[in-house]
Amino acid sequence: MNSAGLVSDAERYARRCQPQSGSRIARPQGTMLWGTKRDWNTEKVAEERSSVLVSADLAPLRRAEAGVTALRLDGGHLVASPAPEAGNAMPGVVGTVLQGTDSDGKPVEVALCAAEPSPEDPGTVFYRIEAWNAVAQEWENPCVAVGRVTHPRALAVGGVWDASGAHQGTPGKLTFACENGAITKCIQWGYKPWERRDGKPLAELHQACTRMARADYCGNGKSHTRQDTTIDLYDRFGLVERGEWDPAKASFEAAWAPDGATCLARTRDGRALATLLQECPNRFQTDAAGTPSEGEGEHCTVRRMNVSPSATVLRNLTFAAPKGAASAAKGP
Repeated sequence: MNSAGLVSDAERYARRCQPQSGSRIARPQGTMLWGTKRDWNTEKVAEERSSVLVSADLAPLRRAEAGVTALRLDGGHLVASPAPEAGNAMPGVVGTVLQGTDSDGKPVEVALCAAEPSPEDPGTVFYRIEAWNAVAQEWENPCVAVGRVTHPRALAVGGVWDASGAHQGTPGKLTFACENGAITKCIQWGYKPWERRDGKPLAELHQACTRMARADYCGNGKSHTRQDTTIDLYDRFGLVERGEWDPAKASFEAAWAPDGATCLARTRDGRALATLLQECPNRFQTDAAGTPSEGEGEHCTVRRMNVSPSATVLRNLTFAAPKGAASAAKGP
């Protein structure tokens, strides 16, 4: 596009957060970490570990209400900074434009268009966001829509997830995690990374959950599942407990640490274990006879080498998805 076709700064910011028509075509991309589009060109075949938005800076701000110089994270929501003096009102975060980055390291602006507290937890706020699509020269929701959530919002979560799916607690940066991605789903399932339970931080459980949700066995950011596969999860701390288990309907799949699976009974998408082992050689070994199972009915076929059993924080069962129907239960 030549310079004559570029939108000016003033016009670009004036056009943010405008009402959107419902005519856009949603193309779910399968399993997602961030829940964002891989590329602005949704017809393009892009690598699953790419994203139009992977992080944003809390400061400096590209645009803000008068008096607001930065944002800060307070648990599950954003707060305008500096704090107001006693008796003075401080504008909110809505309308702020932050500097973001895509998976290629290129800059992308992000506008906060609305803030909607969660009915279950008012301290957790969903944001309706838009990112500037420099190709189309317009603001777009970077979150991928699927059948259950057609107008996805995002949570603001501290730090950054890299292409390998690993969380980096980078000061001053946050991730806008969309509703249909694993980062937000794991928060909704009970693992808020900013919280502690019985003195234990939940960040490791949340990280392990993002691996489990996408069946990222090797801990390299690659998923091995299909959309809407039904799963059940439970942790060793009792935050989420295993329910009644009918082996005729579900089977044990894997145990999980923050960096991937620690033991594996079978793959979620049905691929041969030998194929998976080729993807991450020298990571797993065939389970030796007589090795104790993880728990009742939890028999592993392969296990991580040189990993302490205490590294396992999460386990899951997998149910067969009904043919021709998408499950409304927990799915990656």
